[in-house]
Amino acid sequence: MKVVGIIPCRHGASRFPGKSLADIHGKPMMWHVHRQASKVGILDETWIATDDPGIKEACQRLELPVVMTRDDHPTGTDRLVECMDSIDAEIYVNVQGDEPMIDPLAIELVTKAMVENQNDNVMASNGYQKISHPSEAVDVNAVKVSLTIGELALAYSRLPIPFPKSGSVTHRRQLGLYAFRKEGLKIFGSHQPGPVELAEGVEMLRFIEHGYDVAMVSTPADGAISVDTPEDLERVRQLIIP
Repeated sequence: MKVVGIIPCRHGASRFPGKSLADIHGKPMMWHVHRQASKVGILDETWIATDDPGIKEACQRLELPVVMTRDDHPTGTDRLVECMDSIDAEIYVNVQGDEPMIDPLAIELVTKAMVENQNDNVMASNGYQKISHPSEAVDVNAVKVSLTIGELALAYSRLPIPFPKSGSVTHRRQLGLYAFRKEGLKIFGSHQPGPVELAEGVEMLRFIEHGYDVAMVSTPADGAISVDTPEDLERVRQLIIP
């Protein structure tokens, strides 16, 4: 079984354009993400997927495997769907391109959950972490996920789900770390977003709304920082040891 990591890196991020090439101790941010993913032994290959010639040129200079994709993909998963045309594998792992400190263990856990899954209705696995601060539970930028007893995704929402009507609850934050069966990506690409996905802006809802399952995987709270602003980048520069 061939398992590949894909790191989507687009140039035109709305809050921080060009951040994939932002310098961290002499190397662009995407290089650091690729280095972390390369520590995961279960991944046979790790590729950068981009729509930008400048990012492609930097990858070639740094000898990072790179594949060009269209510039009109609404989500990173849509970009992975296109990658299937040029990268053949049974499992595709989406690693966020703006987390240069991502824990390789988190990638490994989410990947293994898909590689070892025997449920044919499960098309993807997705990482999550428990929320410890009430402010994060009500933050609409943090997607929350409720689980079935069998650790499948029951619902995703930007609201704090489940609602604590009858007592205390555990809130869980969805991570942008996914592993897909090839068939799962085909299903994602061939189905239109449903009304709940369109309302919430959470792409994994496409599977649930069309009757498929997503296996949820608890990952360590590693403190990885998503670089969304120049201020985030400066924090990462201070934390990463050259």
